[in-house]
Amino acid sequence: MSIQTVPTRPFAGQRPGTSGLRKKVTVFQQPHYLENFVQAVFDTLPGHAGQTLVLGGDGRFHNRRAVRTILRMAAANGFAKVLVGRGGLLSTPAVSAVIRHRGAFGGLILSASHNPGGPDGDFGIKYNAANGGPAPERLTEAIYARSLELAEYRIEDAGADIDFDTLGTRALGAMTVEVIDPVADYAELMQQLFDFDAMRAWFAAGHRMRFDAMSAVSGPYARAILEGQLGAPAGTVINGEPLEDFGGHHPDPNPAHAAELMAAMSGPDAPDFGAASDGDADRNMILGRDFVVTPSDSLAVLAEHATLVPGYRAGLAGIARSMPTSRAADKVAAALGIPCHETPTGWKFFGNLLDAGQATLCGEESYGTGSGHVREKDGLWAVLFWLNLLAATGRSVADLVRAHWARFGRHYYSRHDWEGIPTERADALMAALRASLPGLAGRDCGDGLRIEAADDFAYTDPVDGSLSTRQGVRLLFTDGSRIVFRLSGTGTEGATLRVYLERYEADPARHEQPVQQALAALIRIADQVAGIRQHSGMEAATVVT
Repeated sequence: MSIQTVPTRPFAGQRPGTSGLRKKVTVFQQPHYLENFVQAVFDTLPGHAGQTLVLGGDGRFHNRRAVRTILRMAAANGFAKVLVGRGGLLSTPAVSAVIRHRGAFGGLILSASHNPGGPDGDFGIKYNAANGGPAPERLTEAIYARSLELAEYRIEDAGADIDFDTLGTRALGAMTVEVIDPVADYAELMQQLFDFDAMRAWFAAGHRMRFDAMSAVSGPYARAILEGQLGAPAGTVINGEPLEDFGGHHPDPNPAHAAELMAAMSGPDAPDFGAASDGDADRNMILGRDFVVTPSDSLAVLAEHATLVPGYRAGLAGIARSMPTSRAADKVAAALGIPCHETPTGWKFFGNLLDAGQATLCGEESYGTGSGHVREKDGLWAVLFWLNLLAATGRSVADLVRAHWARFGRHYYSRHDWEGIPTERADALMAALRASLPGLAGRDCGDGLRIEAADDFAYTDPVDGSLSTRQGVRLLFTDGSRIVFRLSGTGTEGATLRVYLERYEADPARHEQPVQQALAALIRIADQVAGIRQHSGMEAATVVT
């Protein structure tokens, strides 16, 4: 075996977003495209020679080909060992767990998360650092800068037939490839955190659950833990086989895309507990019988009852939430006498807080929840946390949430996504909105809503002092209501405008209103202030969650 040095030229647009580099599969299939990005990553990692790299992905189309390429490049770039999930599979939280448990140098995750898969779908890659978390912005910017000047990459000239479907070790040049069980390290970690005996007893008592893996990578993990270790009946996990196109699913666990699960959880004979995860298993949706739990409420309820779970019995150091996430967790933090940190969107912003011991639980409104056990959001972990609470309290999902509202008040919350807006129109919308900010404070918007302040959110990291600006436009109302506008960084076509709407209601007699009805005035104001229909050319949001 020998190392090839392959001449290449830079590709435009290889700047990693909040969750790595995401493009259409057809973009990644271009000759040298993946290789260029991987070489840019390796070139910006001083000290990687002789180290261990973790590698795996969600099994979407192009995953296996990418694994083979990266193994050959890792060997050519001096890594001593690569730990790769069997079949090239590793969920995003499992990669983080393996990096941390095995003391690896870092890892490459192959996923476009909740984006569709298949030959016409999306693909993605991101680097996670030695703490198990996403690369910080200074590193992703260095990777991008290197991608713009790359003239060659290095790759082993053999290795096309390297076996990563069989557990064990084998050589690739001077490097060792160790194929690991993708579930084992993760399942061991879950046993350390949760009361498996109590959850087994919950199932043994006849309670029923439905977990929709959406034909994505969480299936093997859910089957091994829920059905294998906790005794849930066979069939509890549906769509449990990871497929390259996710079986035609859009693997985004929300009411708009998990229609099969939503239908199964409706009616008097529905299971007691429903849940779903996404493409790479880092997101979660929580359901009771005829009851949907918002991610914001989920974070708040988990924080409220955390000491009932063995791994969090000592209490929480703090809570962290992304800025667009509702303020429900803030109320819990205040009651517990702990801080609640408000960060920009992107899990990497939680990493410093977790590493510094300033937060224990973290959450985003986009169906992501996690804790200090890894440095990623973790879908199945959140499901097991809820299952542990159900077993410990003997209460239903709806009972736990309604009791939370009665104690802390209800934060009515919704996200309206305007997808596929031409980029220039979306940029013009945000530019006009930012320009209007100085004149918005004090505006009476009707329906008892007056804007108290309007700003463009900026965040100074309390650990390293780094400043992140232009993280979303906020309209803050005198009654505590909020509207937030952001352009998403996770899509691959056009731009997605996300509009977040939140209205607080303290009166328990008003806690059962339909969500969109409770938010109707804010929906009207959002369009009036930002001119959404005018700028986008669209008449309605594409997805409402």
